[in-house]
Amino acid sequence: MTITINGTTGIAGVDGSAGTPAVQGTDTNTGIYYSGADAVNFAEGGVGYRIGFRNIPAVGTKTGSYTLATSDVGEYVQVGSGGSITIPDATFAEGDVISVFNNTSGNITITCTITTAYIAGTDSDKASVTLATRGIASILFISSTVCVITGNVS
Repeated sequence: MTITINGTTGIAGVDGSAGTPAVQGTDTNTGIYYSGADAVNFAEGGVGYRIGFRNIPAVGTKTGSYTLATSDVGEYVQVGSGGSITIPDATFAEGDVISVFNNTSGNITITCTITTAYIAGTDSDKASVTLATRGIASILFISSTVCVITGNVS
């Protein structure tokens, strides 16, 4: 099978060696590469993007106050044995998504220091929301200063 990237056609195929190009583009910074552990990456202009997920990667379990970071994008944060989550302002980009799982027997607080935070389906800015016990919240960033929170929140 052949694939065309930026007008250059290459042969698709992965030999199983990490870093081996499956399809080479017009330069060494463009193409589709096997990156090991059954992952395939697309590189464009030296920036790599993983193609697809079979699961949502975990950030790890937080047991105290935790401020979301750009390294959490596309992953989920688990809160265990108490703690709280803070959504910072002017940090994330449009389309970034982070999920939060409350793995405690009580509610936790998500503090919204971001300029504007909405609960999906409402039109009022929230300074904080409550994530119910064993609840999941997904945070979709509309811009660096606006997000929408869905899930078991009030």
